[in-house]
Amino acid sequence: MSTSSGRRPEGGHAAKDPALHDGHDGSSDDGTGAAPPSTAARHPRVTWQKLTFLPTALIAVLLATWLWFEQADLDALTRNALSDGRVSKALWQHIELTVISTFFVLIIAIPLGVLLTRPVFRRASPAAMALANMGQATPAIGLLALLVIWLGIGRRAALIGIIAYAVLPVLSNTIAGLKANDPTLLEAARGIGMSPRGVLARVELPLAVPLILAGVRTALVLNVGTATLATFGGGGGLGVLITTGITSQRMPVLVVGSILTVALALLVDWLASLAELLLRPRGLEAGS
Repeated sequence: MSTSSGRRPEGGHAAKDPALHDGHDGSSDDGTGAAPPSTAARHPRVTWQKLTFLPTALIAVLLATWLWFEQADLDALTRNALSDGRVSKALWQHIELTVISTFFVLIIAIPLGVLLTRPVFRRASPAAMALANMGQATPAIGLLALLVIWLGIGRRAALIGIIAYAVLPVLSNTIAGLKANDPTLLEAARGIGMSPRGVLARVELPLAVPLILAGVRTALVLNVGTATLATFGGGGGLGVLITTGITSQRMPVLVVGSILTVALALLVDWLASLAELLLRPRGLEAGS
């Protein structure tokens, strides 16, 4: 009997190229040559350059400043302004002002931003944004002076002024991030039976995380800069060294206060950028 008939020879199904089954020839089914998404290598969120470049630069600057002071001929007034732990005390006070004010900014601005995007409170959004704009549009030194007149000299007035100045970035970014969510995604979440609280916690906020973190990063840097003015209200901080250097015309004291303020601002911005990368949901990354 001839074997040239249209029937497939016995065992012919095993004669196919295995690459057609498992794609091991290096190409995908659509012929683009790209690896399937499930097997594509994920790029690391944080590279070693991101982890090492800025800290190394800051350490080099601080070390150079310290070596300069070791060799400099300082007068008695300069040595008195920089001795007895005054520098470390001012730095610690500045860090405390930044951390405490940022904490209150977060617990005020993010919940308020969530409330202002709910249907019940949506009409109050323009008034709240106008108030936040007023807080940041007011010159920081003028706002602090008004608070000192009202509350008296002390850390409380300084903290309220810093908080009022930094609420706007977090509040506006929270509202913008929640409003930018795709309505079809929210409707789909409701369609599968999720409660409004579940939609907010599991869909809306995760999608808004990148914008919210960008606002927090901006607020952190603002807080470091504004905290230098706390010295005018009796709040301490690195502003004490800066004002002492200016009023006494002692450049070394001014240099120490300025360099430490800039280094702290850059360090805070670097830490916030790492948090922004690490806390971003994987599903929002390109190519994920």
